[in-house]
Amino acid sequence: MEATKSKIIFENNNAFAQKLDKEDKLKLYREKFFIPQHNGTDTVYFTGNSLGLQPKTTQSYLQQELNDWATFGVEGHFLAKNPWLSYHELLTNKMAKLVGALPIETVMMNQLTVNLHLLMVSFYRPTKNRFKILCEAKAFPSDQYALQSQIKFHGFSVEEALIEIEPREGEFHIRHEDIYEAIEKNKDSIALIMIGGVNYFSGQVFDMKTITEKGHSAGAIVGFDLAHAAGNINLELHNWDVDFAAWCSYKYINSGPGSVAGAFVHERHLKNTELPQFAGWWGHEKESRFLMDKTFIPMQTAERWQMSNAPILSMAACRASLDIFDEVGMLALIEKSKGLTAYLEFIVEEINKQKNNCLQIITPKENRGCQLSFVANGYGKDLYKQLIDNGVIPDWREPNVIRCAPVPLYNSYEDVYRFGVILLNLLREKG
Repeated sequence: MEATKSKIIFENNNAFAQKLDKEDKLKLYREKFFIPQHNGTDTVYFTGNSLGLQPKTTQSYLQQELNDWATFGVEGHFLAKNPWLSYHELLTNKMAKLVGALPIETVMMNQLTVNLHLLMVSFYRPTKNRFKILCEAKAFPSDQYALQSQIKFHGFSVEEALIEIEPREGEFHIRHEDIYEAIEKNKDSIALIMIGGVNYFSGQVFDMKTITEKGHSAGAIVGFDLAHAAGNINLELHNWDVDFAAWCSYKYINSGPGSVAGAFVHERHLKNTELPQFAGWWGHEKESRFLMDKTFIPMQTAERWQMSNAPILSMAACRASLDIFDEVGMLALIEKSKGLTAYLEFIVEEINKQKNNCLQIITPKENRGCQLSFVANGYGKDLYKQLIDNGVIPDWREPNVIRCAPVPLYNSYEDVYRFGVILLNLLREKG
């Protein structure tokens, strides 16, 4: 079987996987990460779409700030090797590059859902006639809660205001034509389109460029939750004309549990001083911030949505990973990602040949990043638990999906092959 675009004829044996790893131009980057251990050997860690692994440099980045805190105390805001007063700016350019944005459109701040709420304060401005929000069905629950609460906050009914686009009967991913049809059908009443760039459950990548175009044609604001997209797929937020976006950095961007999140606002909105927003000290223009005046003067960058000063230790961990991303580049990562995911698909299909097609892949072949979701028909959560017990760390999502993400920065082709061997053995034991 041939891998898409690569034209490599895959083989289901360890020697072949090792051969691909030997030819991998990014193979040395695996050594830059700590791999969790199982019985003294590396686990098959396929959960970078939930929590990325720790770069080995993270500790030194954190230690620098701890040392400066110990040495300078509050004066570290000015005297630290990386002064804390402007520390967040050290992340801006590299993160902007990662999501296809201008630096002035990008800011690292808060947490993902907090950022979504802050951005919707500005960009969900419902009226009597234009008040609906369109999203994908089975969005991540936190997004659903955020959208529902915003609708209720503005005094509307969730049942009337929230348009959820579902997969067709018997299908697992959403057809883009159904999204476009819903936009057209509700073009006079949609205020906001807010979709996950990559659906967390199925791994489907949405056509954000076209969705944005269709949304704008209908008079709607368009935003995206990029939690499963940032650091995973190619993003061109500025060129796609997206209004706003938000993402976390602890998944593919490897910045640690609960680490600082990111936000994007297109430059055309930045000088609109009449745009409503919740204001905070760190969004005030730099030149007069410390005059401590009571009148808020918003910065004319995405930083105007930054309410509080930077969480330095969290940002230090994020810097450690961003420096690796900047060294490798997203194009190289995406190229390897396609190969790894195609090989994983091949291995799953090889298992299906022996086990009566018991594994149903629900991630679309042509619209995916490095995540592959599948239903293990008839086996349930016990199979997931047994994978964990045998040194494989995938992810389980109710009601019946196992998600696997072979991350190109630290996963290998041999990881994929080992996963297949372990999974097949477990299925054989179950009969």
